[in-house]
Amino acid sequence: MNKRQLPADPMIQRLIQQARYSQVTRRTVLAGVGASAAALALAACTPGGSQPKLSPAADKSATDKTLTWANWALYLDQDDSGKYPTLIEFEKQTGIKVKYDVAVDDNNTYYAKVKDQLALGQDIGADTVCLTDWMVSRLINLGYTQKLDHSKIPNIKNLNPNLKNVDFDKGRNYSLPWQSGFAGLAWNKDKIPNGLKQVSDLWDPSLKGRVGVLSEMRDTIGLIMLEQGVDISSKSWGDTEFTKAIDEFQKQVQSGQIRNIKGNSYADDLKNEDTLAAIVWSGDVTSINAEVGSDKFGFAIPETGGTLWSDNYLIPIGSPRKSNAEKLINYYYDPTVAATVAAYVNYITPVQGAKEAMQSIDPTLAENQLIFPNEATLATVKGFRTLTNAEQSKYSAQFEAVGLGA
Repeated sequence: MNKRQLPADPMIQRLIQQARYSQVTRRTVLAGVGASAAALALAACTPGGSQPKLSPAADKSATDKTLTWANWALYLDQDDSGKYPTLIEFEKQTGIKVKYDVAVDDNNTYYAKVKDQLALGQDIGADTVCLTDWMVSRLINLGYTQKLDHSKIPNIKNLNPNLKNVDFDKGRNYSLPWQSGFAGLAWNKDKIPNGLKQVSDLWDPSLKGRVGVLSEMRDTIGLIMLEQGVDISSKSWGDTEFTKAIDEFQKQVQSGQIRNIKGNSYADDLKNEDTLAAIVWSGDVTSINAEVGSDKFGFAIPETGGTLWSDNYLIPIGSPRKSNAEKLINYYYDPTVAATVAAYVNYITPVQGAKEAMQSIDPTLAENQLIFPNEATLATVKGFRTLTNAEQSKYSAQFEAVGLGA
């Protein structure tokens, strides 16, 4: 295998070029969660009024050797017994006992659960949590995150330099990337032997009532817009193009073609065959196949393009175990550890040296386009452009209105 330059070239460079100009996301309003949670989520779009500056919680890491890490499902290496090998090793090395809490199904629904505590500067029950760029940007702007001490994260040297100055966190003082990935199409190979090539394949009459889409507006609507010929990373589109995509989305929901609009829980629908085809996140399909014990599900970036997003660590303002969290982040920025995780989750790692480390773990994965995409793969995806506050409120409301009617 060719031991060429790592995620740093050209993959990460392309990733960041897109991320700098787009609030690329993974997930947003969860349809069916209820109007109250959705309203709380939308209220976060535009911070209003003046609020007192919050002070970080006193750090008691020196005496409290525990830590809670909130994250998404299918997002960390896991063995057959349900344990997390890299996390076990971290505990051995540091003496810090970690509770890994699969608490995030959707950015907005998670925020709705913790917003009141955050606003008061209280402990939300997580010392670090991984959320998507646009949500991280909001939390930083609201003063809900603690400033990272880079001296306690020496492995930050392994972060690709191009990732250090994203527009929502210059210098990475409040966040560090965890994983990135694509939104595309998945299907049950037994039921759809010819696979899927484009979003409109989901609208085939034979799949009526067996289609799932993501509760992330930017991924579901982004894929529809891409098929409609819109460059979602460009500032050239607006209400007209978005509304056209929403109209298509609404048509498929109201006709019963789309069965479910979900966050990470879409995996269960695929496994129990409530849905046979869906808009999904790239690495999850590998994990779902591992869970069912076969190569049952296929994944493809649509011919008209997929979306690109990133999730990031942050430390909530009320966490009293900041130093413990920084030790955890530092550990996962070790190239071998990062490669170990990537081999399981099949998402793009931001850690320089991970591709070289992967040569020792599984050389075939060093060329896996879901983990280390090349220029040709990256040319097929787009980051959803940054929305203004007004657009965010309006477009989220339109998307939510369709979802709540599902």
